[in-house]
Amino acid sequence: MTPNPRALLVIGSGLKLYREYLVRSVAERAREAGLRLVLINNLKPTWQHEYFDDITVVNVFDHQVLLDTARELAAEYTVAGVLCWDEPLVMPAAELAAEFGVPGLSIPGVHGCRDKHSCRTRLTAAGLPQPGFHLAADFADARAAAGRIGYPVIVKPRALGASMGVSLARDEAELDAAYRVAHEASLVGDEPYRGGAIIEGFADGPEISVDGAVHKGEYLPMFVARKSTGMPPFFEETGHVVDSADPLLRDDELMGVLAEAHRVLGIENGITHTEVRLTARGPVIIEVNGRLGGDLIPFLGKTATGIDPGSVLFDVGTGQRPDVSHSRAGSAGIRFGYPEHDCVVHAVDVPADAPGLVTASPMVEPGTTLRLPPGGYIARHSFVVCRAADSETCVERLAHAASLVEVDAEEIAPPPAGTTLAMPAGLLDVDE
Repeated sequence: MTPNPRALLVIGSGLKLYREYLVRSVAERAREAGLRLVLINNLKPTWQHEYFDDITVVNVFDHQVLLDTARELAAEYTVAGVLCWDEPLVMPAAELAAEFGVPGLSIPGVHGCRDKHSCRTRLTAAGLPQPGFHLAADFADARAAAGRIGYPVIVKPRALGASMGVSLARDEAELDAAYRVAHEASLVGDEPYRGGAIIEGFADGPEISVDGAVHKGEYLPMFVARKSTGMPPFFEETGHVVDSADPLLRDDELMGVLAEAHRVLGIENGITHTEVRLTARGPVIIEVNGRLGGDLIPFLGKTATGIDPGSVLFDVGTGQRPDVSHSRAGSAGIRFGYPEHDCVVHAVDVPADAPGLVTASPMVEPGTTLRLPPGGYIARHSFVVCRAADSETCVERLAHAASLVEVDAEEIAPPPAGTTLAMPAGLLDVDE
């Protein structure tokens, strides 16, 4: 009897603009290893045909359908690994990895990543520096929690990414508005985490993110991204810069906190994206995500350091210890373009050439409505990516390239108060 061909199962490809570079690297490694690359996706494939040997289209956000589909494919293939980099799908991917007996984040690990309340609870119990926090079910509960914790407080949904629905409240009047925004934002997320909001103390200090690999519980940092945010009291992520020479990669305190957090959460194998505030009392973990960073941060990391995140994904997904040493020196960054007002976008033109420009792209189609917080989120019309020998020059180049973006848009009135937050309908590509 002929044995089933060995295959790497990918749960969700992501969209081309944000994830093709990962898929390309995974496909190259799979071919070298003699593995077929099998995709379960929610959208009709286009660009994916170039990389995948077998594609099944189902509603991946119906997790039972996804699990059943994966089991049917496991009857045709010997599953050698399960890969996933899409936030809403990391839990079923972890369940499948456990069922098929291949490396994965672990189910407890994913619970700690997906559920921000669970993450806070477990890290606090382990003695790691954490702000005071409370999962509030209603306005009264939120007010009481903020009074105990002390203003200012952060108010956020229990399980969303990209700072969606997150805002700062300096007093009770601002708390009510912040609670409403977070609660309504949560309604677009996974059903188990809808409703209410987390109230937590404000960890003041610069915000960074660290993408790292985990192999058999060993935490291996890859690169640090310095984050820029805007539109206070909200925290819209406006850009990131990665520098191969960032001294934080050699900061023993930070690296120790990261390694301990991953141990406490029970994360075993995979890649994580951890957000940290550098406070006066030391690094405070804001959240740990069981996937690569969004916002093209892994692409910035590859450009700046030479680490190929797709290749690292392949290694940890197939049980190999990845090489995360830097093979390149320099800095790379991304700057997102936001409108000054709510608007309907008619056209976006991005520069084809500028000092250090790596790539630039519109992020919306003509006719897209963009709404700024609190009426919407991720209201981006474009991005530019630049590289340089150092971070300071990279930031200067990003500012120049962003100034060359031309947007034809018509200003519109904000939505009525209480309108549920929504993603831009014509968004070409976005990630968590």
